[in-house]
Amino acid sequence: MLWYTYNRIMKVGEKIMEISFLLFKQIAQFFIMIIMGYTLVKLKIVKSEDSKVLSMVCLYLIMPCVIINSFLIDFTPEKLKGLGLAVGVAIVIHFVAWIFIKILGKVLNFNPVEKASVMYSNAANMVIPVVMSVLGDEWVLYSSAFVSVQLVLLWTHCKSMLSNEKGFELKKIYTNINLIAIFIGILLFITKIHIPSVLQGTLKSVGGTVATISMIITGMIMAGAELKKVFSNGRIYLVLFFRMIFFPFIVFLIMYFTGITKVIDNGAMILLVTFIATITPTASSITQMAQVYGNNEQYAGAINIMTTIASIVTMPIMVALYCSFIAV
Repeated sequence: MLWYTYNRIMKVGEKIMEISFLLFKQIAQFFIMIIMGYTLVKLKIVKSEDSKVLSMVCLYLIMPCVIINSFLIDFTPEKLKGLGLAVGVAIVIHFVAWIFIKILGKVLNFNPVEKASVMYSNAANMVIPVVMSVLGDEWVLYSSAFVSVQLVLLWTHCKSMLSNEKGFELKKIYTNINLIAIFIGILLFITKIHIPSVLQGTLKSVGGTVATISMIITGMIMAGAELKKVFSNGRIYLVLFFRMIFFPFIVFLIMYFTGITKVIDNGAMILLVTFIATITPTASSITQMAQVYGNNEQYAGAINIMTTIASIVTMPIMVALYCSFIAV
């Protein structure tokens, strides 16, 4: 019994260290990219407002490529079951987050940028590289499930908040290129249609630039801001607490007490991917959307940077909780 316990502790410790190292490496790369964008503006090679063009490219060209490419894997009944679990839990997590920000909006008077920053994680940029490195390519599908659910809400609920639109126009929803990309991806996955390798390679290459472009955009935006004024805003740290600590812990409690990780084989591993997607920093897409719709993009960028810094500490702790109390 003691030997089993020792081996389990060692296994958990190794997994935590591996994920922590990869997260640190990923975050370090992100900051170098942010500095690159910041430097371009400070050297007057480009202007801070030029980042809006890059935001449009990222939102309407690169992200659709990421979405479609994530579904280009072999179909099996087991993967469909796992995908169903991952999608179902992602929907529940976002529903809980929606209720949560409704309360924060009333109690703490959170503005649209703050509410969006708490609700939406940077899953698309951070999770897929980490999952590929730690768990392997076959687990990327389940991170794509979370990202797909999030993207539907980003382009409906989040877009409505940041653009100050009341309600949703059905035409704008079903003609949105990102939602069309989700539909195409699901169709290709279910029908087992194989697209030409040249096209798939193109989608993968273009989609692979999403993190780089997103971080450069953030750096360019922050170069046009009064950094001391932005980062001295105490509300940033309130958002950081709810995004990186409080809400992830709530999700952990839900997974632990409901026993949802045990409903299918490999459920704990599948939902580890979902959990990692939940505990990432604020979505960089919020900064881009805030810029496109003219809603305090510098504040959104500052929140993105601060939550990314905090993730160096908070993400390994949350992964340690999951691995220690939920069997993997």
